[in-house]
Amino acid sequence: MTADPIELVIFDCDGVLVDSERICVEVDAMIMADLGVAFTEAEIIERFVGSSTEVYTAAVEERLGRRLEKDWQKRYEHLYDAALATRLTAVDGVAEALSVLTAPVCVASNGQHDGIRRSLRITGLEEHFEGRVFSAADVPRGKPAPDLFLHAARSMGVEPDRCAVIEDSAYGVQAARAAGMRAFGYCGGLIPAARLQGLGTVVFDEMRDLPRLLEA
Repeated sequence: MTADPIELVIFDCDGVLVDSERICVEVDAMIMADLGVAFTEAEIIERFVGSSTEVYTAAVEERLGRRLEKDWQKRYEHLYDAALATRLTAVDGVAEALSVLTAPVCVASNGQHDGIRRSLRITGLEEHFEGRVFSAADVPRGKPAPDLFLHAARSMGVEPDRCAVIEDSAYGVQAARAAGMRAFGYCGGLIPAARLQGLGTVVFDEMRDLPRLLEA
């Protein structure tokens, strides 16, 4: 890690920009029940929040004892859509933080492009990230691999060590560290601070403090 100025702030979406994870965990539990596998909400938070589709699918298949068909999640997308359309809000304080940040910003999420843009549109955050949305669909491996963050930095023309990543999951901060970027772990949501702590990571619980932390 260096003391060089931050030239790009890379935001995760779910749990960092939009307060979606509580909603999605509830839907995940419904899906697990429909599939006939037993995952508690605590297990879902522990194992799946911030994970890639590959990690999620592998864990479900392991517990099921069989393979799932390709694109199996598509038949459940309407459940997420309905819940998010009526209940989704921006993370408290993030709009204020975005309004005062001076460095360029982008989004890099394990979600799909359509879902990311929908969440930003519903919460009124879309204007901050126009043309600067990156998805795990763009790279071979999602988080916790560093591919997505490196792709975002490369696309924005910024070296990894000049990037700051804002994450709320253990998978996300792991990916940021692997990419050689400065990690800021937001613990104001579902994931406890202890899961985010580690080398080169600033852990914080108030999104309005982010501009000051980035300057420091």
